[in-house]
Amino acid sequence: MINLLAGLGAVTAETWITIGIVAGILFGLALVIVVAILVVGKVFKVNMDEKVTKILENLAGANCGGCGCSGCAGFAAKLADGLADLSACHVTSPEKKAEIAEMLGISLKAEEPQVAIVKCNGGAENAKDAFEYNGNPTCAACNTLFNGNKVCKYACLGCGDCAAVCPEGAITVEGKLAKINPDKCINCGACILACPKHVIERIPVKAPVYVACSSHCKAKEVMDGCKVGCIGCGMCARKCPHGAITMVDNLPVVDYDKCTGCKTCVAVCPRHIILER
Repeated sequence: MINLLAGLGAVTAETWITIGIVAGILFGLALVIVVAILVVGKVFKVNMDEKVTKILENLAGANCGGCGCSGCAGFAAKLADGLADLSACHVTSPEKKAEIAEMLGISLKAEEPQVAIVKCNGGAENAKDAFEYNGNPTCAACNTLFNGNKVCKYACLGCGDCAAVCPEGAITVEGKLAKINPDKCINCGACILACPKHVIERIPVKAPVYVACSSHCKAKEVMDGCKVGCIGCGMCARKCPHGAITMVDNLPVVDYDKCTGCKTCVAVCPRHIILER
């Protein structure tokens, strides 16, 4: 009995010694790894440029992508390197832009407040379909097939790519036609970049009217594809008492510096494509 207990005691002692050795090895390895991480972090530490940080602090932080960068951090870095134009950001306030401009030592361009509008009034009701589209339900995908499924190749496709990227939920699609709520629009431009038909553009916030068509086709072709498309008759330009409208490539262009908001163009347009805001 005494010999048996002694044997057990010997085995237990050896086991503890083994555990101690293993624990020591593991502790040593852990210590080496921690030291290595600290050393690597110190050696390869990438300090964010202080200028970039300060620029980022002044940007609106919408991360909308309207400037063409993936987010505000990327835009800040480009600004710091002189590779971007501050005017490309339409969300940051004029006051904050002034601070950034002073920081960069550049002059700030005067910017008039703007809002996005859809230059199309077609949709499912007015713009005829050339064929039925059953593919990927995005404007980008639809546009790859014969430039879209509308007879008018300038028409809004109404799949909602613009609404999907709008950070403020300012865009809805009603009757296969995108509509923008000006009270929610922050003028970031994400929708403009997302639209493959380029029917979304900016106009001054003060603008009393806008042209809801993008077609440059002649009258017969327009009427074959849309009930409300501009036929390029020029009635609006001729009747405008202030000479604020000119016809460019079969489409009226409004000079908002001359426009007084008299709405004569709205009244005389036979196709009702000049809309009040």
